[in-house]
Amino acid sequence: MRYLHSALRVSELDATLHFFCDLLGFTLLRRSDHEKGRYTGCKLAAPGDMPGAESNNAPLLELVYNWDEKDYDNGRNFGHLAFDVDDIYATCQKLMEGGVTINRPPRDGFMAFIKTPDGISLELLQKSG
Repeated sequence: MRYLHSALRVSELDATLHFFCDLLGFTLLRRSDHEKGRYTGCKLAAPGDMPGAESNNAPLLELVYNWDEKDYDNGRNFGHLAFDVDDIYATCQKLMEGGVTINRPPRDGFMAFIKTPDGISLELLQKSG
């Protein structure tokens, strides 16, 4: 068994792609519009996963935009997605400059929490070593 991806339903696809790609550095690998199902699917790879993503050996983030649904209940049962970053302070600074609120700043130099435009919690961890 191999972990493939996490899927997030999003209400504003452009804002979410900006958040992940422009601010966090993810790469959009595939985008597909499904007229019959009335949704758009996007597969993203985190910057550190790119070599594996290109060879289909890395986990991906899938964004699902349902054309006719705009409001999603963000229950706490989801939890959060976690990513390690090279420099937690520089990453948080870039996010703040992009208008993102840092819900839990990296006071200890190790961990920060932010939210996507749809209110999904992301944990950023300082890469060890």
